Amino acid sequence: MPMWLAVLLIILGVVGGAVLGFFGARRYMKNYFRDNPPINEDMLRSMMMQMGQKPSEKKLNQMMASMRQQEGKK
Repeated sequence: MPMWLAVLLIILGVVGGAVLGFFGARRYMKNYFRDNPPINEDMLRSMMMQMGQKPSEKKLNQMMASMRQQEGKK
């Protein structure tokens, strides 16, 4: 096998592995965040209480719906 062909195959293997690794990691993280959202209602309630607000269920539901809508747009 010529030397240039061996070098070319190595380079293609590295580039292909990097591309497949990137898309595999991206898919894994999307599934992870869909199954385990970073902010839930309990966290939102505690943040509002720390800011001095008394969170009502209606306000919490509105904020969660807004967050889900923003997540869907991306």
